[in-house]
Amino acid sequence: MTVDYLIVGSGLSALVFGALMANSGKRVQILESHEYPGGFGHTFTMAKKYTFNAQLHYVWDCGEGNTVNRVLKQLGLDQEITFERYDPDGFDHMNMPGYTLNIPSDAATLIQRLSKRFPDHQASIQKFIDEVQTVRAGLKVLSPPVQPLELLQHLGKVTKTIQYVRSTLQDVFNKFKLPLEAQTLLALQWPDFLLPPNQLSFYAWVILFTAYQEGAFYPTQHFEAVINALVKVIHDNGGKVLCNQEVVNFLVTNKTVNGVQAIDRHTHVTHDFTADTVICNMDPKKAAKMIGIDKFSKTVQKKLDYDYSPSNFMAYCVVKDIDLRDYDFGKWNTFHTEESDLNEAFERMYVHHDFSKPSFAITTPTLLTDAARDCPKDCQIIEFLTVANYDYFQTLLQQDRKLYTQKKEEILNQILDIVEAQYVPDIREHLVFKITGSPTTNERFCNCPSGNSYGSSLTPKNMGPGRLNHQSSLKNFYFCNASSGYPGFAPTFWTGALLYQRLSGDVILG
Repeated sequence: MTVDYLIVGSGLSALVFGALMANSGKRVQILESHEYPGGFGHTFTMAKKYTFNAQLHYVWDCGEGNTVNRVLKQLGLDQEITFERYDPDGFDHMNMPGYTLNIPSDAATLIQRLSKRFPDHQASIQKFIDEVQTVRAGLKVLSPPVQPLELLQHLGKVTKTIQYVRSTLQDVFNKFKLPLEAQTLLALQWPDFLLPPNQLSFYAWVILFTAYQEGAFYPTQHFEAVINALVKVIHDNGGKVLCNQEVVNFLVTNKTVNGVQAIDRHTHVTHDFTADTVICNMDPKKAAKMIGIDKFSKTVQKKLDYDYSPSNFMAYCVVKDIDLRDYDFGKWNTFHTEESDLNEAFERMYVHHDFSKPSFAITTPTLLTDAARDCPKDCQIIEFLTVANYDYFQTLLQQDRKLYTQKKEEILNQILDIVEAQYVPDIREHLVFKITGSPTTNERFCNCPSGNSYGSSLTPKNMGPGRLNHQSSLKNFYFCNASSGYPGFAPTFWTGALLYQRLSGDVILG
């Protein structure tokens, strides 16, 4: 049966697009190679009682009237899927040698806290934060769909914003002459990008930093409920989400994509799936190679020549008979570095694979909502995240699995040494479960080439006007992915909803 929309991959942007199209009466079919839908948003269970989300930690743009809320309202899910807000007085707790800073939602309070720590730099701190607010306003105006009248009304902010199109975060730190320690405190959420200040696009940092200031959130029923609700909308409207279906070929006539061939990973039988329109949620570069890069226009070929983002190391842990709230964990995330210069910390870990002075994030999802458990009542989940090099881990895995396992254990132990020294003195005594994931884990379970965590790397080169979008140049074929939109929970909602809006004419996003 030929459907209206065949979607390859079930990441969040695909589920949002599919749910909106199914809800509007279109015939939708989604093919997912993994056993669970959701991509990096999927949830998995270990030891039959501990549930972990693959990659998501906290999210933004979920408040009333914002992107996620508007999509959920369109689907009739806004009462079912709700969110808990992180502490506005400190949604990110930054810790480094000699300094701490709780990042507040209020910009004036942030300036006050930074100025208290660095009194000789009060003026530059004020100017930097003011510039961040101006650029954020300009980026909002420049976000598709661009409104010409609004563009003219905010021309000054837009002009200033465009000046930073090729700037890294480090470039702007240097421009305003912020002290190194202030730079580190402001950029310590670098694991959210897996890039250090001297590589990270200033635009990418501004968008995320200010968006979390406007509201950092966590789903009341955990992320699994969000994925399940979107899948249910598709099913309830006659659509299908088929897992364990690995796409091995695209059906192309001249420059028209008619469907795909997929192999059932259980039966090993290959089937053809056809549709009026094919939506590509899998990595666009990977899909283009399968189709034949020469079939795409020169412009799209150039846009497909992006660098993949770095990958990450994750440790999913469970503690028992201890309350992490007694150790300054709660409705916030904690970021820690042993090295004051984040550029050097990144190089040490990513290039030299040396984690003796780690910089990492700590999340405690159990403490973020009381409405649903992710583990038994006498337990709490704590997770650790940092950067890791795919090529290095792939080589270890191929040459000696024992060394691969030892390296993962080594990284976790180096992180736990810091945690015991500075946060929870006896955390190892309370650990009842731990499992680690490397870049090759990302590739295996989420089908991301080179284990990338965010699609294309969030550098100025990849964040500029030449960035890939939904247009593929092939007929009946559109991209809908982190590399053709933007990575993260809210941006993937935006990517899926915006493509729905473009193809249906139904306006959700202003």
